[in-house]
Amino acid sequence: MFRIYNFITSNRLLLILTLVMYLTGCSSSGGIKTVEPAATEGALTAQPYLIGPGDRLNVFVWGNTDLSTEVTVRPDGRISTPLVEDVMASGKTPVQLAREMEKQLAQFIKNPVVTVMVQEFVGALSQQIRVVGEAAQARSIPYRENLTLLDVMIAVGGLTEFASGNKATIVRTANNNEKLQIRVRLEDLVKYGDITANVDMKPGDILIIPEAWF
Repeated sequence: MFRIYNFITSNRLLLILTLVMYLTGCSSSGGIKTVEPAATEGALTAQPYLIGPGDRLNVFVWGNTDLSTEVTVRPDGRISTPLVEDVMASGKTPVQLAREMEKQLAQFIKNPVVTVMVQEFVGALSQQIRVVGEAAQARSIPYRENLTLLDVMIAVGGLTEFASGNKATIVRTANNNEKLQIRVRLEDLVKYGDITANVDMKPGDILIIPEAWF
């Protein structure tokens, strides 16, 4: 009996060691690394806002009101304004777009000065928060400064009755392009008001809410 028990124990230990080695190898070979929310502090630095399809822009040309206009960025990422047609706006900051428009307007007017302001935000994909899985309204929402997990859950209408909220994760890309998987407790936050479960969101985050297994 002792030999049988010893055999089972040895094989169980071998299985555990093999699993640990496998997981360690995955985490060091570019896979998704699982971390706690506090471990992501400083993983990202503040990034300037990048214009994306669907954004509504106010383009103001100083001293030329007839050239100033409001325009929505098309799905192809371009905009058209008086004298400037099909200029790429998506992926640029408002300042970068303004400088590009000044170059093109310089063909028609002397020393143009352009200001671009974003009136309605959608943002490039890297500036959005995507929510997938068991949210009441799974969708993408534009990132804004100081956006929290609770803000996101309010925007998507909370959890469905089938959600396993405390097994939800945020997939985040750090500055070194490493993928981080951050555990979050949505059920504690949304259903029980546990504010300690609230965390800051970052541009490009993907919130994954799995379905509960009954």
